[in-house]
Amino acid sequence: METEGRAYPFTALVGQEGMKQALILNGINPALGGVLIRGEKGTAKSTAVRALADLLPTRNQVKGCLYACDPTDTAHLCTACRERLAAGETLVTESGKMRVVELPVSAAEDRVVGTLDIEQALKTGTKKFEAGILAQANRNILYVDEVNLLEDHLVDLLLDAAAMGVNTVEREGVSFSHPARFVLVGTMNPEEGDLRPQLLDRFGLVVDVVGERDPALRMEVVRRRLEFEQDPEAFQARYAPEQEKLRRRIRAAQEFLPYVRWDEQILELVARLAIHLEVDGHRADLSLVKTAVTLAAYEGRASVTVQDVLTAAKLALPHRMRRRPFEEGVLEWAEVEMFVHQFTAAAKEAAP
Repeated sequence: METEGRAYPFTALVGQEGMKQALILNGINPALGGVLIRGEKGTAKSTAVRALADLLPTRNQVKGCLYACDPTDTAHLCTACRERLAAGETLVTESGKMRVVELPVSAAEDRVVGTLDIEQALKTGTKKFEAGILAQANRNILYVDEVNLLEDHLVDLLLDAAAMGVNTVEREGVSFSHPARFVLVGTMNPEEGDLRPQLLDRFGLVVDVVGERDPALRMEVVRRRLEFEQDPEAFQARYAPEQEKLRRRIRAAQEFLPYVRWDEQILELVARLAIHLEVDGHRADLSLVKTAVTLAAYEGRASVTVQDVLTAAKLALPHRMRRRPFEEGVLEWAEVEMFVHQFTAAAKEAAP
């Protein structure tokens, strides 16, 4: 999906607003738990993921560190960086870009999590760790195409690492841990099989994409792609101002995110909505609040609004609807809007 090593501009993507929104929100707040993009072939899923990395702002990282540690985030430094700080060293920093680390569907577990040299650990007491894909993914985008074809235990490993922000490898009583904080993006074609509901629920957001049905939009998709292939440099230059504008907005949202607040009414709305829709567990509630907070930061607002909750519901709830035998879990959007409207109206009446 690249031409001569050049990424297709994110802002040049036509349509697919839900997919673009979900990717941007995860770029702002990796704690959302990643996004699963479901859709037919040829709907720009892979192109959008690679374009996101090129769009995101540069970041500071420790020079020479395998995990690209953030020197200001001392709570999540790797062992080597912590030891250097403890020894009185100053961590030299450099500017770096987030990149896409791809995980092949055929990857073995050791290739994903890394391996420990048990013989050396037992003989010398030192841990020799050969880094895997999760180590490379720290502070980057971990992209799994056709995630539904990945073995379930590997999906479990990925989702556990994404949730905890740490990858731990244990062999013969010897363990090694390293930071693994990444934006997990999975893409899949539902026609080739679905994820188990238990695994599907672990993705923070899910978006369904389809090919454009508007002839004018389909023409624009083809026109832009042909122009990009003909002259990638000129095409990128044309969208450079829009790219930079969006990049600055994302950086501003990242910096503003810790200051966004919610009130008890928002929490009550989320709780009652989850109960009304009969979603399982509490992961949906947490994901809904986190997404609403990130949306507020993206819009530059210090407080979460009911509209933020509504928008977040489209991304955080559809894949968490309870499935009954021989039925599909479906989010009835009109029902959600009606419930939220009734809740807000009742809250206004009850207000002093």
